[in-house]
Amino acid sequence: MDAKGKNAVISILIEVAIYAVLIVAYFFLALHFLGDWLAQIYERDRRIYAVAALLLIVGQGLLLETLTTALLRWIRSKRD
Repeated sequence: MDAKGKNAVISILIEVAIYAVLIVAYFFLALHFLGDWLAQIYERDRRIYAVAALLLIVGQGLLLETLTTALLRWIRSKRD
């Protein structure tokens, strides 16, 4: 494998590790801070709960992508 291939594999492994840490942190933070609120919404109106859950999913995706991109740029700048 050439140097570009090794760098690509290393970048992917770093990205997966960062995603794993961020997803676990997000899960516990969302559970801690939003768990009761989401349970109340679920009991009142499931349609509003569905919309809130979808917005949280989209927000999580955008936040994780932004954080991962910024972290990878920072890591690459430190390696070069």
